[in-house]
Amino acid sequence: MAKVTVLNTAEFSDQVEAGKGLTLVDFYADWCGPCKMIAPVLDTLADEYEGRVNIIKIDADANPDVLNKYGVRGLPTLMMFKDGEPVGTRVGAQPASALQGFIGEHL
Repeated sequence: MAKVTVLNTAEFSDQVEAGKGLTLVDFYADWCGPCKMIAPVLDTLADEYEGRVNIIKIDADANPDVLNKYGVRGLPTLMMFKDGEPVGTRVGAQPASALQGFIGEHL
């Protein structure tokens, strides 16, 4: 079973910005209701796309520098990175079908 990994700023730099392949980043906060709503969807997608897409989370409150760097203003923000570069963004809670389409655009 694939896991959605929670990263800090240093890990984000190493694993996402310096990473290879596709990574879906969920910018979230513990107090954010819509963030909690999509968490189980992301867990399911982590299993579905295991080996093809890394799915990670970064806590907005604990890592504001990363949010500022990428202009994240609303939560949740889902940002797709390909070989360390942002290639797409979705803001707000999304149903599984919308997130599958978003991932599919970049596979």
